[in-house]
Amino acid sequence: MTGNIVARRYARALFALGKKSGLSDLETFGNDLAALAGTLETAPELVRLFRNPVFTPDEKRNVIAKLLDKLKVCPTVRNFCLLLADRERLAFIQDIQAYYGILLDAEKGVIRGELVTAIELANAKRDKVKAQLEAQAGRKLELGFSVDKNILGGVVLKVGDRILDASLRAQLGILKDNIKRGE
Repeated sequence: MTGNIVARRYARALFALGKKSGLSDLETFGNDLAALAGTLETAPELVRLFRNPVFTPDEKRNVIAKLLDKLKVCPTVRNFCLLLADRERLAFIQDIQAYYGILLDAEKGVIRGELVTAIELANAKRDKVKAQLEAQAGRKLELGFSVDKNILGGVVLKVGDRILDASLRAQLGILKDNIKRGE
């Protein structure tokens, strides 16, 4: 829980700094953080190093500086990460990036979601569904598609913290409960 609070605080600080400069800087910061978080995801030993109290902040700072040089991040994100190293907060980079992405989506008016179906949808159908959902939401929608044969049929739509379960499996579950209650 504490890590989440720390990540939110640092993400908000970087976001506020980028907002003063404009949307292009906000997106640049987001892309640089995403590249860094992606690198850390593929190299979990770096995250363990950043969490390890045996290594000094200077040693961690040197490691992150070399990584940032390879990724060619903008100077602001570089300084931000070096500040994180000085404050012993490098282990939170992935959480910071995740929350920064949420802030950036809110700023751009984008909502993210996932549509789960029992079968693979054709690209034309995907585009049509996405367009209909965007029209209903009145905002731009970043929609991911996945397949889960366990839902049997229908769809499950997850947008933000809301879930619309219009699957055959859910409908059968409701029917089963109604029969048990004698309705």
